[in-house]
Amino acid sequence: MSARPALPRAIAAEALGSALLLAVVVGSGVMGEQLAAGNTAVALLANAIATGCGLVVLIVIFAPLSGAHFNPAVTAVFCVRGELPWSQLAAYLPAQLSGAALGVVAAHGMFGLPLIEASQHARTGGAQWLGEFIATFGLIVTILGSLATRPAWTPLLVAAYITAAYWFTSSTSFANPTVTIARSLTDTFAGIAPADVTGFIAAQLLGAAAGAVAGRWLWPADGAAWRLPCTLKGSSP
Repeated sequence: MSARPALPRAIAAEALGSALLLAVVVGSGVMGEQLAAGNTAVALLANAIATGCGLVVLIVIFAPLSGAHFNPAVTAVFCVRGELPWSQLAAYLPAQLSGAALGVVAAHGMFGLPLIEASQHARTGGAQWLGEFIATFGLIVTILGSLATRPAWTPLLVAAYITAAYWFTSSTSFANPTVTIARSLTDTFAGIAPADVTGFIAAQLLGAAAGAVAGRWLWPADGAAWRLPCTLKGSSP
């Protein structure tokens, strides 16, 4: 019997990983807010720690299948670098978006909330956009730098960076277009008003582009360590 094509598993990994990531982000935000008794700092700390821990697990288990991007900005960077075909982004983007939305629905279901509810949490303005630019720039530099120097540490370094960026960026570090869209579907601690999504995504894409340029200059060698085990050609592992 022939091996199952690698691409379907990669797409499934991106969808499932995105769903679990958003379940962690939104669910921990709800739980943190409920237990913090109005202390926003405690709620943010709980949200950041849970997200960082979740990211380590998700990257470790799904990286061999899909690269564990869960983020179209990350996938696009590897396409620009010539390490993935653009068709990979076309395959991953729907999986990342649908998985992220499903994760929000799952988190709401666990806490007895409406399954989808437009956020009222305003996040806009130059300071927030700069925060998202820096958050995404730093994420891309962290990924490229770790793959060039300590590839085995990538899951831990990415998770540590995101945990830190929850606290040092004004936007609390979304750093991910699909996460941003999905978080507009939750009127909870983790939410973002739908009207503010466009500004965040624009800042994220600019940050990713700047991070890709910086990474190419800092580590000019071909960093193929995070190439995926499959492409749209349907190769088998």
